[in-house]
Amino acid sequence: MPSRRVAARPPAPTPSTTDAPLDTSPAAALASTVKGKAREQSQGLVGAVSTLWDNYREQTPPKLKLIDCSMLFLVLTGVFQFVYCFAVTNFPFNAFIGGFAAAVGQFVLLGALRIQSNPANTSTFPSLSPERAFGDFLFGSLILHFFVWNYLG
Repeated sequence: MPSRRVAARPPAPTPSTTDAPLDTSPAAALASTVKGKAREQSQGLVGAVSTLWDNYREQTPPKLKLIDCSMLFLVLTGVFQFVYCFAVTNFPFNAFIGGFAAAVGQFVLLGALRIQSNPANTSTFPSLSPERAFGDFLFGSLILHFFVWNYLG
């Protein structure tokens, strides 16, 4: 049998970005639109959060920032108590209820203090001074902790 002859083939042309046909299918168009919108939204979200943080740092008085830090601490304390109760033990369950109620109650009282002592809200509370708001906060905190202390027994 005679040997087979192999014809030499010319090398296949490599597709370039300009020569390649565009994928104009609806699925490709939808995918590119979704990716573009997701990119815009992520940049928009990052930009919005950045603007919010910059405005908060520049325009919020230090007194309100201190209240916000206290509120953040109370949120973290409540989350820690909740996770500890379900992950480790809930043996003194009334202690968990008392501690969690104290954290939530103190958070609510701090929120009221923040609203009442914010200089932007003077039109809402025209006859309420920041000192009076702080006195109300202290009185409410004493009552709250009195009830928590009595609940613990």
